[in-house]
This record gives sequence, structure tokens and C-alpha cells, in this order.
Amino acid sequence: DMNSWFEKGSPCMVIHGIAGIGKSTLVANWLREHMTEVPHLSVCWYPCQPWDKAVGLAVSLLHRFGVDDKHDPYQLMETLPLTPGAEFDVDAWRRRLLAYLTDAQAIRERFVGEAGGPPPYWLIVLDDVHHVANDARDLLGALLDICKKAPLRLVFVSRTTLNVYDRRDVHTRELVEEMPLQGLSIDEISDWVENMDGSPPAPEDVLRLTGGHPLALELLEIYGQATHGDWLKFLDEEIIHHMPEEEHELLATLAVAESPVPWDKLASAVNWEGNPPERLLTYGLLLELEDGMWLHEALRERFLREVGSTSQKRKDSLK
Repeated sequence: DMNSWFEKGSPCMVIHGIAGIGKSTLVANWLREHMTEVPHLSVCWYPCQPWDKAVGLAVSLLHRFGVDDKHDPYQLMETLPLTPGAEFDVDAWRRRLLAYLTDAQAIRERFVGEAGGPPPYWLIVLDDVHHVANDARDLLGALLDICKKAPLRLVFVSRTTLNVYDRRDVHTRELVEEMPLQGLSIDEISDWVENMDGSPPAPEDVLRLTGGHPLALELLEIYGQATHGDWLKFLDEEIIHHMPEEEHELLATLAVAESPVPWDKLASAVNWEGNPPERLLTYGLLLELEDGMWLHEALRERFLREVGSTSQKRKDSLK
């Protein structure tokens, strides 16, 4: 968990999971507790947006580290492009920032007048970092390199695993820990259902309908059905619209089946090569049952709304 990661001293934690599963809430709750124990910890929580660029992120981080036009002993601002479209020298930014963060005298001078003095170290939380993972890939890699040698810790919160590092290498060297968040277990759902009013469904049915997704459970508690319109709208806006076309087609084809479909038959129907998509399995969107592949029940209801000739073609492909 977050506490063991922090105490162990590993430079970076990546928390990933489907939209709305509670990633940011987990980190925020942990931070609230942790900051009472380390009151002068300098935290930067940066919510990444789809339109963010590497340069904007770099500037925001420099300001958090106390670097600006008035205090810039290592000329970090000079590494930033002066005009739109100009190249950003990320390697120079990395080298100079590392030199600055490991210069105790420069840090003391910058924070001499502030309560608590220089922070013991910085903790950078990049929320929704998947939005910038492609555009700022080199910058994220530079940050990871810096935090191996400087008083800096990173928390990346993402809907997907990240491609900014070699996963096998960073795990072997204990540079990055990953925490995949999944839905609630059957025992946790049972505890939740026990406290619900009225006559809620059996925990097994709730797990089948919601995949243990906290938002779906909350909507079930409020409205009495796991596939309420708000949940379907959430699925559309946060999950399905961001899904690669081949994954969308795979799930939509599976949705028209009346029962689980063996993987070889499903793969053949959608011209999928290789194993079932690990990402969909990890998130609980695609389920591997004894009888074959199935999908999250709320997703199935959403895909079954796609009617007409396309839906018929999908049915025919499974025959």
C-alpha cells in the first residue's frame, strides 16, 4: 500500500485503474494522513488535462521547486522554448534540475524565509497522467531519473499502465511500484449490501452487474438498479469513448452473445490475433469464465443499445 511504499523509499508509485474506481481519492486520503506526520513536506498535486503540453508541466514543476525569474541559479528557465513549436531540451532541463535539487546551499537560500525552512523533500502527484503520457513521455522519464538521485518522490495516477519506462527493469531495481486498483471483492460487496435499505440483490448478483465498481454500487444504492442512466452515461463519457476501436468491437460483439463465448471463437469473429487483451481483463471489463469470455454486465447493456445492421453483423460473426 501507499504507507509501505513511502517507508521503503522507492522513488515512484504508479496507481492505475478504470475511471471512477477511486484512484485519486485513495491518494488524497493517504496524503491527508501523511501530511500530519510530515508537516513541512512540499506537495505538488498537478491534475493533468488532455490539452496539457510537456512545457506547461515543466514550468509548473519548476515553480513548485522554487525556480522562477528571480531565483534560477542553474538557468533552468533557459532550457524552455521561447516560441510555440520550438524544441524543448528535456535533457538539459533534467541535468540542471538535478544539479539544483541536490545543491543544499541553493535550496537553503531559496527557502530561508519560509516556515519550516527548506522542505525535507518534494512529493509530486501527477493526477490523470495518462492525458500527457505521450506528449510528455520524455519529461516523465526525466522526472523518474531525477528522483533516483534527488529528494523527490513521484506518484503517477493513471487509467492505464504507462509506457514511459521499462516495466521489468524498474521493478527489478525497485524504482517503481505499481498498484492496480480493481473493483470491490465479493466480501466487501457483502458488507456494503448488508447496510442497504429495502431488498437489495444478492452480493453475487451485484458483483456480476457492477464488476465491483464503487460508482455503480453507489448508483445501485440510490436507484435500486446497477445500470441506471447515470452509470451508462458515465461508461460512455469516461470509458467507451476512450476505448481503442478494436477493443470496442470485441466487447460489442461479445455483448450480442446470449452466453459466454470461447476465446478462439470470439477472436475469430473480430479478427483478433493473440491472447485476450490484458488491459480489459485487468480492469474487469472482460471476464474469463469457465465457459468462455464474458463482459461486465453494465457494459453489456450499454453495447446492446447499438442496434441495426452492425448489431446483426456481430451476431452473424459468432455463428
